[in-house]
Amino acid sequence: MGRNKFSEKELEEIGKLLRQKNKVNRGKQKLIRHQLRVDYEFNISDFNEPGKAFGEEELLEAVRRGAIHVLDDATIAAMKEKRARDKAKDEAKRTQEAVEKGEQTDWQEALRQWEEWEEKQ
Repeated sequence: MGRNKFSEKELEEIGKLLRQKNKVNRGKQKLIRHQLRVDYEFNISDFNEPGKAFGEEELLEAVRRGAIHVLDDATIAAMKEKRARDKAKDEAKRTQEAVEKGEQTDWQEALRQWEEWEEKQ
């Protein structure tokens, strides 16, 4: 599941991408959906009716019915920063667990040991 809180500016950009999506061929639609997911964490499947095209009108309807919330730019920026911190923290935890299980090398530790070795030479 992606986000359901966006700034007014983000919603305008998402709407523009949705207009483009409904005018292009299938291959370009895939690229636009990817851009929506990556750049805006916007998943059409979170808001649409299965089997029905999702465009700008459906986006506005999702806002009207409260499925999508419009927040100010500062709140959205703070939310994105927190998500980035949480994601980095989760990734560090996964890496540490993989190192402890022997599934992955701790490259920072290996680099530190290498630098110590080079200093002795």
